[in-house]
Amino acid sequence: MAEGTKLFGMPAEKGRWMYVVLGFIVNICLGSVYAYSIFGTQLAKEWGFGAVAGVQAAGDVFKQQIPFGVFLLFFAIAFLFSGQLLEKLGPKKQAIIGGIVVALGWILSSFVAKWSHSVPLFVLTYGVIGGAGVGICYIVPIQAATRWFPDKKGLATGLALAGFGGSPFISTYLGQKLINMHTPNQVFDALLYLGIAFLVVILVSAWFMKFPEAGWKPAGWTPKAAPAAATTAVAYNRKDIVKTRAFWVLFVCYAIGAMAGLMAIGIYKSAYGLPMIGLTISTAALSTAVIVQFILAPFNAGGRPLLGWVTDKLGPKVAAMITFALIIVAAVLMITMRGSTTPTDAHKIMYFVAFCLFYLGLGGWLAIAPTATAQYFGVKFSARNYGVMFLAYGVGGLVATFIAAYSSKIFKGSGGLIDAFIPVVILAGLGLVMAAFFMKPPKAKKEEEPKK
Repeated sequence: MAEGTKLFGMPAEKGRWMYVVLGFIVNICLGSVYAYSIFGTQLAKEWGFGAVAGVQAAGDVFKQQIPFGVFLLFFAIAFLFSGQLLEKLGPKKQAIIGGIVVALGWILSSFVAKWSHSVPLFVLTYGVIGGAGVGICYIVPIQAATRWFPDKKGLATGLALAGFGGSPFISTYLGQKLINMHTPNQVFDALLYLGIAFLVVILVSAWFMKFPEAGWKPAGWTPKAAPAAATTAVAYNRKDIVKTRAFWVLFVCYAIGAMAGLMAIGIYKSAYGLPMIGLTISTAALSTAVIVQFILAPFNAGGRPLLGWVTDKLGPKVAAMITFALIIVAAVLMITMRGSTTPTDAHKIMYFVAFCLFYLGLGGWLAIAPTATAQYFGVKFSARNYGVMFLAYGVGGLVATFIAAYSSKIFKGSGGLIDAFIPVVILAGLGLVMAAFFMKPPKAKKEEEPKK
């Protein structure tokens, strides 16, 4: 890019910040999956398999949660191939295609919700199509921030991705308002109008997306010379990392950490409606679901910079151990309410503490995993390598669906949805042991070009 070139009518050094803003806006649309609980709960109510007096059959919980789990899985699968696709299409075309697929998933889901009442069809439209669209589009804001900010990669990327974690601030509020537009309430309106809005917002934002020329750097900035060890000691490509024990330890730990947080996001509304919690804090303008999400969402968004900082200072192992300790504490708090049918103030406080910790842990893993991938396997192929590692996020989301649905049958208790936190404690304990004793980088490998 020639010296003096302007972006958005400003010098490139200032105009490039618009790509962070655009990335933030796009991620607000993509991150609306984190508001699924209000859509899933309403859908189950309309289709006749919602909770009654806080009780819901295991099969009905599964039908309610499986679109969310499949969405996360196909998000991760599409993300695996999005880097190579970006090299061929460029940011503008890929963001446009991703935006169209995202909107198509939501709009088709609205028609299924109103006229079909078919769970498999809803899984296809919302889960497969919607999730794949997010996976295609998600990489564009990340790469735009990284390439336009070689001097502030962490800050720019973190700000752009904050829109994803903070999306429930907006999507939960808008979604609930749209559901409540008619009497009786209908999820059709929310899915349709949000899908149309996502289409417009993402396409407008995508139209301005572009990368700088190779080697571009902001005026007055000189990159620091990397130590020789950092550039030659580690250089694993995507094919090689799956042959190492370090990859599978990190993969399993990531899946467990994501599972706990994603399950919490998927059931947060059902959980506060349980008889032993019975939370109602709505106002004339805001429903209980919206207020609760306003409280919880900052922990998801804040977990990224906080645990990212811990990872930088103390390493991935310590950061991972901290998240698993938090998850265990949170799950134990929920399990202590098992068997109770009386709502108390103590139970309400325990709910908020537990779910804040679950959200914090999820946000933390979305910072720990990419950092650990780069540290353990090298920065040269880190984008492609993290695409493989990110599959753990999808696996965690799918496993969370089965845990939420069938734990009460497995443990044969009277806890209902609370029983789901028993396997969470067990798996988090396993993750803590794996992180403490087995999470470490593999032996150094000399650089080679990635095999396609």
